[in-house]
Amino acid sequence: MALTNDTIKQRLTEKFGEQVQQFQEPYGMLTFEAPKELNLKVLQFLFDEDDLAFRFMTDLQAVHYPDNKGRELAVVYHLHSLTANVRIRFKVFTDIQTPDVFSATALFSAANWMERETYDFYGINFIGHPNLKRILNVDEMDYFPMRKEYPLEEQTRVDKDDEMFGR
Repeated sequence: MALTNDTIKQRLTEKFGEQVQQFQEPYGMLTFEAPKELNLKVLQFLFDEDDLAFRFMTDLQAVHYPDNKGRELAVVYHLHSLTANVRIRFKVFTDIQTPDVFSATALFSAANWMERETYDFYGINFIGHPNLKRILNVDEMDYFPMRKEYPLEEQTRVDKDDEMFGR
């Protein structure tokens, strides 16, 4: 039997109930979210179940939603079941004051560098990571450059006036 989005949704709902929610299928890819405290349990379930077998982490990144109070940062996992050739997207949200999420490095070795990069740019603290430190920015940085915490342009700059560009 082919692995479908409905089958995955059903299996997740049977296991985790209402804790797994916000099921969507943008462009045919199943997307869902769970509380950040369950991220490892959900990832472990998707990894261990032989009929699901999501054993390849394609990508791990973060998104900053500054207007989403209490859920400003999202960690997004892209997983691939190589045997069924199915991809899914799994999200966990955290607040910006305590951006703590459990590390997936024990389950996916590829998560090591992806979590370090996500920490470097968004400041998400991956609890249990073996070596969480900056890898692309200098250690002296006291901010996280991908967060939307600063204005994109200073509106009073004369050199940014549209008349300078013939508009």
